[in-house]
Amino acid sequence: MLTSTASQLRTFHSLSPQQPNPLSPFRFSLTFRENRKKTTSTTTSPTSLAQTRVPTLPLRVSANSQAAPASTDASKLSPVPSEMKAWVYGEYGGVDVLKLDSKVSVPEVKEDQVLIKVVAAALNPVDFKRRQGKFKATDSPLPTVPGYDVAGVVVKVGSQVKDLKVGDEVYGDINEKALEGPNQFGSLAEYTAVEEKLLAPKPKNLDFVQAAALPLAIETAYEGLERTGFSAGKSILVLNGAGGVGSLVIQLAKQVFGASRVAATSSTGKLELLKSLGADLAIDYTKENFEDLTEKFDVVYDAIGQCDKAVKVVKEGGSVVALTGAVTPPGFRFVVTSNGAVLRKLNPFLESGKVKAVIDPKGPFPFTQIVEAFSYIETNRATGKVVIHPIP
Repeated sequence: MLTSTASQLRTFHSLSPQQPNPLSPFRFSLTFRENRKKTTSTTTSPTSLAQTRVPTLPLRVSANSQAAPASTDASKLSPVPSEMKAWVYGEYGGVDVLKLDSKVSVPEVKEDQVLIKVVAAALNPVDFKRRQGKFKATDSPLPTVPGYDVAGVVVKVGSQVKDLKVGDEVYGDINEKALEGPNQFGSLAEYTAVEEKLLAPKPKNLDFVQAAALPLAIETAYEGLERTGFSAGKSILVLNGAGGVGSLVIQLAKQVFGASRVAATSSTGKLELLKSLGADLAIDYTKENFEDLTEKFDVVYDAIGQCDKAVKVVKEGGSVVALTGAVTPPGFRFVVTSNGAVLRKLNPFLESGKVKAVIDPKGPFPFTQIVEAFSYIETNRATGKVVIHPIP
């Protein structure tokens, strides 16, 4: 149980905001500055408080074919305390329900689990939808520590853990089922307990920020492609290709599955990103209607909620993956099942630099600015993933 009840939750205003630790330079990087000219769009709204507070930086698309320097976080393991700092909400609602609590009990480790000292975490749309109470019928009890994606260091192992040991650097999505009884203790905390089967060794060339940006999004991208029977020689259209899932669908389709042609949509300023990730055709949705294309695709991966339009550009017998919004046949929806084996399978593509983490330029957000990070991701304008780092 969490030691704080909903009525006892409080924000510790005495904590001063921390600045993100500078990241080590990556040996391979692609950068571009997003075009800030005004474009006409009916799908976005620049109303986020976080957007006005945080300056726009060049986007990082990062990978490294050599091992990253040894992390000081991993080499200096401290004794595990009984209490920790964590972000908690005791009721469903907007960002105002999030509170920073310094008296949360460190979770107990079950036989098949390891305890992770969290170094970096990341946000996903499911995080804010869950906080808003959209999945309350199958959610874990309140109060809840949110967070799915984690990258960190193993500090304790359960009696049935076979492959992981104290000191291992790992990453993963800590919830096997995203919506069915997700963990009450999430990753937006100093420590989190995770089943061994959900984790994989952190790719040697990635730092913790890059690793935290991957698990839920890359598992969703991979499972969606698998469910369509996608294979070498097939074509695909990715809607919202610059988003967390979409940016990885482009790369996996091309580098892992062997797509013959990849098309993707984004706003004007992100077209070059799509091309750098492997898109053969980059479509500016502010100027073109993809559903008017004469070209048809074997698969349309809809990561934005436009299934009714997506079905107009799929070949007969093809598939439309719909992650959100209403589903129109032959579209289908699925909820990813987290699996560390998938991450292990994809690690070689990450370590070779063929598949890269895409991190939003406004981050990483420090641990004390979780509210700002949530406010930003809820605008649906993030590029790649919103990462939280450093974590105390």
